[in-house]
Amino acid sequence: MKEIEEIEIALSKSKLTLLLLGSVLLVALGLWLLIAPPAIDHPVYGNQTLLLLAGILATAFFGLTTIFIARKLMDNRPGLIIGKEGITDNSSAVAAGLIKWDDLEYFSVLKISGQKLIMLFVKNPQDYIDRQTSGLKKRAMKMNFNMYQTPLSISANGLKCNFDELLGMLESNFEISQNH
Repeated sequence: MKEIEEIEIALSKSKLTLLLLGSVLLVALGLWLLIAPPAIDHPVYGNQTLLLLAGILATAFFGLTTIFIARKLMDNRPGLIIGKEGITDNSSAVAAGLIKWDDLEYFSVLKISGQKLIMLFVKNPQDYIDRQTSGLKKRAMKMNFNMYQTPLSISANGLKCNFDELLGMLESNFEISQNH
């Protein structure tokens, strides 16, 4: 019988740096819309209220994203560990920590705006939401649960592997865990 071997996937500093640069540019765009919105003669794109709202949302969302990515760049822990007990997720802003094989029912692939996510469906989703100590993280997980029926997702965006490699490792180790 095949055993699950522990696999550690590091955070990719180069991917995170690119994400950080993109996030900083979007914060700058949001600030530009707040400070000096363009004067465009168009009913939608020239609407100053809409531009102000877009500037506030972009600055707030990508400002938080910039802070998170900067913190992840200094994090030397593995982004993901696949082991005998389960999957330990430290890969994102809403990383769940340990997701036990016994809790995992199945996973699926979700594509949002060209980005692929692995959605992890567990027997006890509320337990994963409740154990979060950060209010922001808890709200994000609740939002994920309401939209996708699971609070848990993993992306390869900040990991030193590509999506297909990550999916393959998770699939093969999940299958092994089900046969024990």
